[in-house]
Amino acid sequence: MKTLVNASVVALMAMAGSAAAEVNACLITKTDTNPFFVKMKEGASEAAAANGINLSTFAGKYDGDVETQVAAVETCIASGAKGILITPTDSRALVPVISQAREAGALVIALDTALEPADAADATFATDNFKAGVLIGQWAKAKMGDAAADAKIALLDLNASEISVDYQRDNGFLHGFGIDIKDPTDIGDEDDPRIVGNDVTDGSSDGGRTAMENLLQVDPDINLVYTINEPAAAGAYEALKSFGKDEGVLIVSVDGGCPGVRDIAGGVIGATSMQFPLLMASKGIEAIKTFAETGDKPQNTEGLDFFNTGVELITDTPVEGIPSLTSEEGLKKCWG
Repeated sequence: MKTLVNASVVALMAMAGSAAAEVNACLITKTDTNPFFVKMKEGASEAAAANGINLSTFAGKYDGDVETQVAAVETCIASGAKGILITPTDSRALVPVISQAREAGALVIALDTALEPADAADATFATDNFKAGVLIGQWAKAKMGDAAADAKIALLDLNASEISVDYQRDNGFLHGFGIDIKDPTDIGDEDDPRIVGNDVTDGSSDGGRTAMENLLQVDPDINLVYTINEPAAAGAYEALKSFGKDEGVLIVSVDGGCPGVRDIAGGVIGATSMQFPLLMASKGIEAIKTFAETGDKPQNTEGLDFFNTGVELITDTPVEGIPSLTSEEGLKKCWG
């Protein structure tokens, strides 16, 4: 009898140990080439190793690759993943498969880009993207001074899907600059004469270059450029330089990656709003561990429909009334 009891205890302990070791999680990013998502993967991988979680990673072939992300979620469901972290490439099109994952018992956390509606995921860990846009808009307005009244603005957005991160940054920038935004979930419906136009970049330097070239054909006197991210900003600068217009044009952006912060130091970008993708991902992994152990889900930041991971304005030409960090300070924090 004693032998049987001991054997049963050993078997139960082995089963418990096996269960503890088999917490599977997934990270699905928009691409695996954008440095922002590379840093996010780094944060998730480090946190998974520290918390004993088996992490599988997936990425779209390009920003906007919905099919690959859907297939990745389906793979995670089939593997019995306890949690899925995803930067949705289309905040609406992914909702049905995300619902399937949640019905299968997975905790789903959107990173950086909220789903629409936001509660289609269990939680969102992200920058306040509207605030990120407001900061660079306020900075640009203050930097231009009286000339802001006659600004000629190019807006270099993400893609035609107009996902949440895209319209939030774009409209935040316009609001910060003092331009009346119409529908806060739409891009390009403003009637302010200072806006030369919008074009899409797919968040890449090549896309930024092409979009900037297109808008310079509309008005060669553009003097303020908003970009969805820093790779697009770098491309926009190359286009301006090829037109002999790299001096006297302000470029503002969002991301705060180390390459972008170096572009601040080099005078390519005037100001950028720094995000913290490593923190987003590591917090997401910690939330999956807590969910696996207790069933508890993460809570939103008070007053918001997401967990705010923070934002910092980075510029080497600060303006009064807007707190900011220098590029030297930013390089110590970039994407932490």
